[in-house]
Amino acid sequence: MIEVENLTRIFRTYRKKPGFWGGVKGLFHREFVETAAANQISFSIPEGTFVGFLGPNGAGKTTTLKMLSGLIYPTSGSARVAGFDPTRRENAYRRIFALVLGQKNQLWWDLPANESFMLLRHIYDLPAAQFRETLDELVALLGVKEKLNVMVRELSLGERMKMELIAALLHRPRVLFLDEPTIGLDVVSQRAVRQFLRDYNRRYRVTILLTSHYMADIKELCERVIVIDKGRKIYDGALDRLEAGTGSRMKIVRFIPSDLAAFPETWKSAHGETARDPADGRFTVRVPVTNVVAVSQEILTTGTVADITIEDVPLEDVIAELFSTAR
Repeated sequence: MIEVENLTRIFRTYRKKPGFWGGVKGLFHREFVETAAANQISFSIPEGTFVGFLGPNGAGKTTTLKMLSGLIYPTSGSARVAGFDPTRRENAYRRIFALVLGQKNQLWWDLPANESFMLLRHIYDLPAAQFRETLDELVALLGVKEKLNVMVRELSLGERMKMELIAALLHRPRVLFLDEPTIGLDVVSQRAVRQFLRDYNRRYRVTILLTSHYMADIKELCERVIVIDKGRKIYDGALDRLEAGTGSRMKIVRFIPSDLAAFPETWKSAHGETARDPADGRFTVRVPVTNVVAVSQEILTTGTVADITIEDVPLEDVIAELFSTAR
């Protein structure tokens, strides 16, 4: 469904020297800096796949989505989505994809969402029966029936994002680009949006490319992830394989001591990196998986504990380690 080959986008920005005279000099001689927001990125995504697109701020995720949407042109390389070249911006292509930007609104701020939906119906020239059927289904799935005639500016952030998803899906796209759709949402709204996206993907086999800084989104929705950093792809594969890269080698042991004399603030494990949370006194020991038994015995023989847990390395730490290795 999506074929990307050596996709590159270079931005050229003017670097102004400070002060008044710096501005005057800039009138005659300008210094420009070129930044590769996307640098020879290549990947292929089959139809119906839900793929996570990860990277730190400024890595080039949004730039790549905008190139796939035809909003900006690549400097070099090529992309094909459902057989279309996004740079040509054909109407036939614009009818089969949707782009949702978590920090941008497509709905009219001072109108009820229902009226924006009616406008979109005419933009996409949707038959009345199809429009009503699709709208009723999406409204029921997201539970926003009572909010359709409320001004968008009066909706909560979570309610607005649900309306944005409805607006993006009214024309039943085959490809959906999502750029941080859960940003700023509370836990309940995040869960509702994730559940909706998971069910919608399974029901209609829509190809979805998702960027998010919430690892819960990625873990619950994506089996495959593409990771980029400084415009370059540094990983493309199964999520569980990415986690296994670090998670299978390291474990985290957390415990709360009840014998404070045996576990002073300066206590350190002999088997791994130790840290203490001053708020609740909880110790965290990061150890190789082969040392889990040894460190557990060390803790229990040192003094009594109120609670102890052994956990996998969080996905956030795995991604951060991948970034540091790539650099």
